[in-house]
Amino acid sequence: HASSCRNYLEWVSKVRVNTQAVLKRAQQIPGRNKNKKQWQAAWLLRAVTCIDLTTLAGDDTPGNVHRLCMKASQPVRADLLQSMDMHDKGLTTAAVCVYPSRVADAVKTLKAANSRLPVASVATGFPAGQTPLKTRLEEVRLAVQDGAAEIDIVINRTLALTGQWEAMYAEICQFREACGEAHMKSILAVGELGTFTNVYKASLVAMMAGSDFIKTSTGKEPVNATYPVAIVMVRAIRDYFLRTGHKVGFKPAGGIRTAKESLVWLTLMKEELGDEWLRPHLFRLGASSLLADIERQIYHYVTGHYAAYHEMPMA
Repeated sequence: HASSCRNYLEWVSKVRVNTQAVLKRAQQIPGRNKNKKQWQAAWLLRAVTCIDLTTLAGDDTPGNVHRLCMKASQPVRADLLQSMDMHDKGLTTAAVCVYPSRVADAVKTLKAANSRLPVASVATGFPAGQTPLKTRLEEVRLAVQDGAAEIDIVINRTLALTGQWEAMYAEICQFREACGEAHMKSILAVGELGTFTNVYKASLVAMMAGSDFIKTSTGKEPVNATYPVAIVMVRAIRDYFLRTGHKVGFKPAGGIRTAKESLVWLTLMKEELGDEWLRPHLFRLGASSLLADIERQIYHYVTGHYAAYHEMPMA
């Protein structure tokens, strides 16, 4: 294991990302989605199934977490699904994502509603990750104890910015262990990593340390999920898969608000990684307000006109 770890870290040290090539590829992305009418509706429903419906506010209460869970278990109005013949397909979002102290509320609500929807929790001193390692690990364990099936950890950006990849690897391995059976998504906070090369290296190290997903952002940085960093991350996923045979998922998060954008993200995944990465076990969209816009677009597809916002309540 030690020698394979050394080989990997050698791979990390040799990485250089061609910035111009990345930016050129990123410019082509927004224009690529040409899905029309019923295809577009089908893609929007697919996007819904990949959403981690998220609330990460300082004023979260059991009440708004309850509403979020209900919305996640029935994300699109029943009458709309009926008219698309999708009412009996058990359509839900991929997960709900909350702070550690709200995990128990979410688990309780979903259990009462007879829903098998997983609860994801951010942990490890989210969003800055600047708390002692001991408390970051404890936070992961407590969230898992409360029933979180997925943990969104934040990497230690200080280690990434100072090139301490081995230390970062060791730290993420400890988070992986603390997660136990829970899936681990590693948040890179790409807006704070400085260069594409750092983003690629951080992606590799997070995957080597056992991440099930790599995620762009906490949503609290000034720069969140952009197409250029996404390309760097998904190409790291592809290279890692080609080298190890191991498939890691991708989760853009922060600032993804429109149905149109969600379709662009799906197109990017399809083009860069293929159809398998268009499903919730390998693709998630971290979002809080995105679902409302997708539902509005589906309403438009079904009825031919747009709903007033009060006709599309949060729950």
